[in-house]
Amino acid sequence: MAWLFVIVGGLFETAFALCLKASDGFTKLWPTVGFVLSVTVSMGLLGLGLRTLPVGTGYAVWVGIGAVGTAIVGILYLGDPATLLRVAAIALIVGGVIMLNLAESAAH
Repeated sequence: MAWLFVIVGGLFETAFALCLKASDGFTKLWPTVGFVLSVTVSMGLLGLGLRTLPVGTGYAVWVGIGAVGTAIVGILYLGDPATLLRVAAIALIVGGVIMLNLAESAAH
């Protein structure tokens, strides 16, 4: 269940980053409200997941989901460039999160 909390929390991290962008420096009401709600849910779920998961691994997965999710949404819907370097960086983030999980599993 802890992993589910961290994964869903990471998806809400993507949501809060996108709402932050849409809020235009907190000058637009509804994106600002979306940001506050998303960041609250995201942090709350991360906190629940970290009750049982190692902090380094849990946090890395949460951040990785948020970073990769935000980058992908940016490319697909917001006109961010889909350069080879950007796609490679996304792949490195995913690979790093996978390796952290493998390292954690090997330690037990």
